[in-house]
Amino acid sequence: MSEVIYSTVIKTDGRKRDKMEMMVDIYENADSIKDHNFRTDTNTQPPQQRTGSESVKNRSPRSVLVCLVVLCVLLLTAVIVLCVLFHIYNKNITQKRDQLQTNYTNITQERDELRTQYNNVTEQYKQLNQTKNELLKYLSDGWKYYKFSLFFASSETKSWSECKRYCREKGADLIIINNKEEQDFVWKWSAYSNFWIGLTDSDEEGTWKWVDGSSLTSGFMGFSPRVNNGQNCAVSYSSTWYSYPCDDYFKCICEKSINSLHTKIHVN
Repeated sequence: MSEVIYSTVIKTDGRKRDKMEMMVDIYENADSIKDHNFRTDTNTQPPQQRTGSESVKNRSPRSVLVCLVVLCVLLLTAVIVLCVLFHIYNKNITQKRDQLQTNYTNITQERDELRTQYNNVTEQYKQLNQTKNELLKYLSDGWKYYKFSLFFASSETKSWSECKRYCREKGADLIIINNKEEQDFVWKWSAYSNFWIGLTDSDEEGTWKWVDGSSLTSGFMGFSPRVNNGQNCAVSYSSTWYSYPCDDYFKCICEKSINSLHTKIHVN
């Protein structure tokens, strides 16, 4: 009984196995047919035309090259323009710098000139202040001021040479009469007394010179020298001048310019 069942099962299993193998063959055949049909369809399909995008893709390397060239040209142009602008800007800056340097130099020179002028004015102020102080001192010592000159009259009479030395010890010299106004001023101030003036021909007979070395002007205010009598020095007398022996004794009138107040004069 068991053998019959076993044989039946075996038969049944064999049938099932045959059916399954048959179904697998059918499926494999079907796949083979589909694959064959697909290949057949693919091989027989006509070629498709290329679209615009594919053409653009094929032309893209050339377009990129053209774009690069244009970009390079634009960059080169921009660089050239920038270089030109930089050159112009640098030139303008250089000109402005040079102008500022020139202005600075001019201002420095003007400053130095102003400083020099200031120093000169300061020095002149000091000299004027010193001159004023010296002038006040001279006036307090008995000197008389007239037209930028100081005059001093001795209280004692002396010879012409002694008067010359006396005046120079005071930093002055025997008076030099330059014009009629000065003559009248001194004459009145000296109370119409006779006094020596700084005029002599001791060095050369007949050649009258002032003590500063200048020559006597011809026809000087009625001056009447006496020739060849040993009267080689001039003295005031009334409203005119005469020659007298230098050893005679008269008062001395000394004259000093205020321009020399700040300069000490020492003459032997």
